[in-house]
This record gives sequence, C-alpha cells and structure tokens, in this order.
Amino acid sequence: MRKELPINSATSSEITINLLKRIEPGESEYYVSDTTVSGFVIRVRPTGGMSYYYIYRFGSGRSAPTRKCSIGSIKKVTPDEARKVARKYAAEVVNGGDPANDKSVDKAAPTFDMLKNSYLDSVDAKHKSATYGLYSHWLGLASPALGRKKAKDVDAGDIEKLHVGMKGKTTTANRVLSTISSMYSWGISTKQIPKMDNPCGGIKKYAEDSRERYLTREELSRLGDAVREAETGGIPWDPAPEKKVKHAPKAENRRITIDKFSAAAIRLFILTGARRGEILKLKWSNVDLERGLIFLDDSKTRKKTIILNSPAQFILSELPKMGIYVIPGEPKTLPDGSIHERPRSDLKRPWHHIRRRAGLDASVDNSNVRVRIHDLRHTHASVGVESNLSLQIIGKLLGHTQAKTTERYAHLADDPKRRASDLIGSKIVKAMGDKPRR
Repeated sequence: MRKELPINSATSSEITINLLKRIEPGESEYYVSDTTVSGFVIRVRPTGGMSYYYIYRFGSGRSAPTRKCSIGSIKKVTPDEARKVARKYAAEVVNGGDPANDKSVDKAAPTFDMLKNSYLDSVDAKHKSATYGLYSHWLGLASPALGRKKAKDVDAGDIEKLHVGMKGKTTTANRVLSTISSMYSWGISTKQIPKMDNPCGGIKKYAEDSRERYLTREELSRLGDAVREAETGGIPWDPAPEKKVKHAPKAENRRITIDKFSAAAIRLFILTGARRGEILKLKWSNVDLERGLIFLDDSKTRKKTIILNSPAQFILSELPKMGIYVIPGEPKTLPDGSIHERPRSDLKRPWHHIRRRAGLDASVDNSNVRVRIHDLRHTHASVGVESNLSLQIIGKLLGHTQAKTTERYAHLADDPKRRASDLIGSKIVKAMGDKPRR
C-alpha cells in the first residue's frame, strides 16, 4: 500500500477528512484547492490554523477583482458541509451575486441594541426629555431578548414571543410593541437598516381598559369639600387596624392638613385643564395676571398659552410669592452655601388624602377606578363638551396639537346621533300609544 506524503505547499486535490490530516503548515501561507468545486479552497496559515474559503471573480474578464468568502474553520465544519456552502456561493456568483460583499454588509449590520441607541439619540435630539426617558425604558425591556440579534433578522415571531412574555403587564407590553415599531420605521426611513417589513406589523395588541375618568357634579362637590377641609381644619384619620399603634393621638387631634400651595395646585389642575408638570413647574415670570394668561416656554407640546378663567386668576392673585416658582418645593443648599430654588416635585401625599376623603379612591369608588390628578384635566374637558363647546375650542384650550387627541371627548357631546335616537324613540312611543317619559 502506497504511503501518502504530507502536504505542505499549494496543491489541488479533493478536500476530504483524510486530506486534512496530511496538511502541514509551511513557512508562509498557502492554499489547497478542491478538484470537485472550482474556487473551494483550504487556507493554511504558518501557525497551523486552517479554514475553508470560496474564491471567485466578481464580474467578467481577467480584470474583474478577486473576492474571498470565508466559510469556517476545519474544527467546526466538515469538508462535505463546507463544499455545500461553496456550491451555494458559486450559484450566487453565476446569478450575479457577490457573497463576500453580502457577508461583509451583514457583519456590519447593526444589532437591535445598536439600532436602539441610534434611535434614542434621534429621540433625545428632537423630543422632550420625558419622551426620551419613556422610550429608553420601553426599548430597554426588549434588550435582554433581542439586543444582540441583528436588527434586520428580528422577525414577527421574535416580537410575538416578547409580547406574549409580557402578558402580566399588558399596557407596558403594548407600549413596548409600539415603540419598537416606531424604531423600525425610523431605521428603515433613515437607511440604518435595509428596507424590510416592520416586524411589529400584524402583532395584535392586548385590549386595554380606558383610563379616562370624568368626575360627576356630585364628585366635584365632594372634591371641593375635601380640599377646603384639608387646608383649614384638616382631614380626620384613624390608625390602620393592621398596625399596632400604642400611643395614637386623641381623635380630635388626628387631623391631616395640606398647605395652601398644594390646595391651589389641585384647584388649578381642574380649572385650567393644565398638565401636572405645567402647574408644578410654573414660574411667576410666565404668569400674566393682568391679561389672564400663562405663557409656557417648554410644555409637552413646546410653547403654549393657557387662558386663565376668573376663578383661576383669583387663586393665583391670592397666592403668596415665595420665590420664582408658583408652587415652590423644598430649596436645596449648594456646597458653596447658596440656595437653589426648586419646584414642587409631586403631590402624592396631599392628593392621596384628599382623594380618599372625597370618596374617589379605588377602595370606595363605585366605578372601581382610582381618580388620578390627570383625570382632573379630562374633567375640565368634559365640562366644556357638556356645555356645548366645540371639540376644536376644547382642543385649543388643552393645547392639543392634533384634532384626533381631542376626539376622545366626542362621545360626551349631544351629537346628531343622540338627537336622531331621541327622535326615533319618541315616534315609536307615540305609535305604540305610550306616554313619553323624560
């Protein structure tokens, strides 16, 4: 039996496992070509490392550039597996393809996290900081599952799996889905990723209960009573039965009071329909009491003017000026000893007690929906709609930039459908001989 000699220089032979055992490194790099598939080679390095490649010319003629397309290491891929890949590349070249360039583009393609970071840079530059914070949070929830995957390779199955995995928090899951969809639309339009179907398309969102809450006249009355009580004598409280309080104050001394600024803020929310941040961060320099206007330099919808009605003007005129902010917070002492004024950060504690006293907390509210501060804005709009003000006017008062945002209040209006229904009902009652009821 003839002993096969080792290979240590350029040669041609069918690449097999037996051939791999005979290859030895030389003083310089060389290639062993396969005799069954043209362009299929083994690259042999002086260190002994060996990898499969497919070498071809891109274009026609001898001047066409030579390209090398890596297939893999001999330690991870068998000769037959590598040969199949080489044949696939050869077919692509025959059809005008350029597999080496395609692999290079694929390697440089951004991952989900890379696309996320670029998108957030754009959001940070063009949107409010609060918007950036929300988008960053929602996209961050997707990173553990999708972060390292190529953005162009994320498909509807990946998104559906992520969405289903968040079924315990349906609202958050829907926000994550919407934000990912926006990110992909941006990525495609800015050519950060190749043109493709948005992987979020067709993914069904979870049903969400509407969080819009409108206070009735009776509830508004209870709210007003609670605010007045809290800022004067105080709201009575009882020790929680589950807590063992040894030395609780006497009943007549168990009162919770709120300061005049907290009371004013709550009243201004409902009288103006302003957002929470627009009142809590309001500066006196933005208030024009003489003309009854508030000029906001940087609201959620950028510059905005709020019209002050007479009750709101009165509240502001009676409020003492304790600094630059209308609703002042706790000032901060800086290292150099100077005092830094800050606005009130929130109204969680006073609102909790007032809401509970007014019977608007989830534990006692018949609708089982806890009233939020933002619902005071909804109530402001609902009162306007019920007073037959147009949705266009309501939208302008609230500072909506899109008519669609105001349309959520349309069902509160006495619109033509209601009048038509009343007309039909009255005719039916008359035909049946019944007496109309009001």
